[in-house]
Amino acid sequence: MPGRNYNRLAMIAAEQQGLVTPADARGAGIDPHRLVDMERRGTIERVARGVYRFPLLAPNPELGQLAEATLWADRRGTLSHDTALDLHELCDINPAKIHITIPTAYRLQKPVPKLYRIHRGDLEKGEQTLYEGIPIVTPYRAIAEGVETGVRADLLRQAIDAARHHGQVRGPQLRRLRKMLAVRGRR
Repeated sequence: MPGRNYNRLAMIAAEQQGLVTPADARGAGIDPHRLVDMERRGTIERVARGVYRFPLLAPNPELGQLAEATLWADRRGTLSHDTALDLHELCDINPAKIHITIPTAYRLQKPVPKLYRIHRGDLEKGEQTLYEGIPIVTPYRAIAEGVETGVRADLLRQAIDAARHHGQVRGPQLRRLRKMLAVRGRR
């Protein structure tokens, strides 16, 4: 029968798509080695280096995979680029990888899983939001990133129209996105 440590960690995991990290354990006053013990007993699963899943609390496998990607980079990852365009339902893009932006000063100490596409950048205040509790760039930032990385123009026009229609970009932001796309088209 699960004990007090399990219950405290499960409360944290419930807010993070069923996932916890050693940092979560430390923050709850629990020795992170308890995660390894729980995994050995089969009460939780190790899904990546430093990321554990409570199977009973993982509501949506796709969202769990996305939350795992942001936790993988020691909580410094933010869903971005094509992944953000898709999650915000701005266009018919179908990303082959999970795009994650990490701060430029953060030094990766572990190999990047093949499913992840890492981007380096420092997000400004207001460029990040949450999607089902998972850090993600705003629709404006996602579209701007799409312009920079060469997403097809028709998909970007669709994204701009969808964001405008849903009130996610207006006025100056809308004009900047249209101008960025037009400038890219002239190159």
